Amino acid sequence: MEGSPIPVLTVPTAPYEDQRPAGGGGLRRPTGLFEGQRNYLPNFIQSVLSSIDLRDRQGCTMVVGSDGRYFSRTAIEIVVQMAAANGIGRLIIGQNGILSTPAVSCIIRKIKAAGGIILTASHCPGGPGGEFGVKFNVANGGPAPDVVSDKIYQISKTIEEYAICPDLRIDLSRLGRQEFDLENKFKPFRVEIVDPVDIYLNLLRTIFDFHAIKGLLTGPSQLKIRIDAMHGVMGPYVRKVLCDELGAPANSAINCVPLEDFGGQHPDPNLTYATTLLEAMKGGEYGFGAAFDADGDRYMILGQNGFFVSPSDSLAIIAANLSCIPYFRQMGVRGFGRSMPTSMALDRVAKSMKVPVYETPAGWRFFSNLMDSGRCNLCGEESFGTGSDHLREKDGLWAVLVWLSIIAARKQSVEEIVRDHWAKFGRHYYCRFDYEGLDPKTTYYIMRDLEALVTDKSFIGQQFAVGSHVYSVAKTDSFEYVDPVDGTVTKKQAVLSPLIAIALKISQIHERTGRRGPTVIT
Repeated sequence: MEGSPIPVLTVPTAPYEDQRPAGGGGLRRPTGLFEGQRNYLPNFIQSVLSSIDLRDRQGCTMVVGSDGRYFSRTAIEIVVQMAAANGIGRLIIGQNGILSTPAVSCIIRKIKAAGGIILTASHCPGGPGGEFGVKFNVANGGPAPDVVSDKIYQISKTIEEYAICPDLRIDLSRLGRQEFDLENKFKPFRVEIVDPVDIYLNLLRTIFDFHAIKGLLTGPSQLKIRIDAMHGVMGPYVRKVLCDELGAPANSAINCVPLEDFGGQHPDPNLTYATTLLEAMKGGEYGFGAAFDADGDRYMILGQNGFFVSPSDSLAIIAANLSCIPYFRQMGVRGFGRSMPTSMALDRVAKSMKVPVYETPAGWRFFSNLMDSGRCNLCGEESFGTGSDHLREKDGLWAVLVWLSIIAARKQSVEEIVRDHWAKFGRHYYCRFDYEGLDPKTTYYIMRDLEALVTDKSFIGQQFAVGSHVYSVAKTDSFEYVDPVDGTVTKKQAVLSPLIAIALKISQIHERTGRRGPTVIT
């Protein structure tokens, strides 16, 4: 602390009408909007900070991190300046602004912080022409529940001013504590720059048998792996955990330097965008492959020769093999959660284990409530997100370590593990089609017509022939969710209906592979 106290200013502003957080996903918009629209980011940050009760806000600790995308450093500076002016006592920030979403959740829970702000747009492209986002996680480490998001939105619609210390500057590169005197403050404002991996790594050590995983990845019969961080936040985590800690060769990790534009690619771990990894795996040299999204909460698993594990299958296989993980051997298995679009493969495993399954709308905030109440401790979504109650976020690296633990315990390849699972539980199929940039009117008519179809009682029981196979419609539904913890009702979340295209695909797979076991369409 040097010189005169830093002034706290109040800046007049006007509200924007489009700052409704998208559930737990926060506010995600084109980067140019945050950069170019006057006070666009400060308005939302002030709305987030004002949503915290003043008594809880004064002197509290919060966590701040980003996925390293373009505009993150500028945004972090604004967040720091506004947090100081709004009475926050301490900020924990990852070195160079880097913290994965799971790591933010981990630190919030570890130090009992009031919450955290994550600057990410998940799997969306970065750079000046890409996307930017601000996400608020609450004190349990999970995404803000709807009641908090609604409060933020209501504040954003009436905001008239925000508080900021524009002269406050921090050094994101220097580990350690930085203190600042502010006008009208009795205590100094503190910023602590921390290693982005250390606290999270210490948690992982308590969950997994690192000795067993290291034995798998080293030695003469080692499993050769290929891990793609896609130039997002996961680069430092992959290198420190998988390479330095668990002994995987340094060249196992690719695209590990976080870049503001993610190398010009979509940091999205799927077969469309993780093509570098897919091509490497198709060559047969590597037995296990994985990719992560920009903020590290989602993942994709590939086996040798590019064998793809769908996220719904991955969730079910993890559930069926939890005994391979010391954490679950100690804690037990209380229940599972899955989002509505996720296939029912998990349900078959749960039935065999005699544990409940909770079907929720899309959004990790619904799982957080279930885990806080002790109802379930493994959850997943079809959008490549899986996690457990060690955090309140989905966790890509955790899922990869689970898979490596299963391989080490079963001494089978990825493909052998998946095919054995299909043989025991049957194979479940589902399809996802993403429609982006649709005209709102067109979207309305599509959903209206689809809901009319699936809610027509005569649709149940209809049969559709595809080749020599006949499929019957067993169930359709306009999905709504009643939270078993607090009774909150969430309506009009999705429409469930069968897709004839799936049946055609199944028929083709039958003819090509001679698949064993029952078929279930979800």
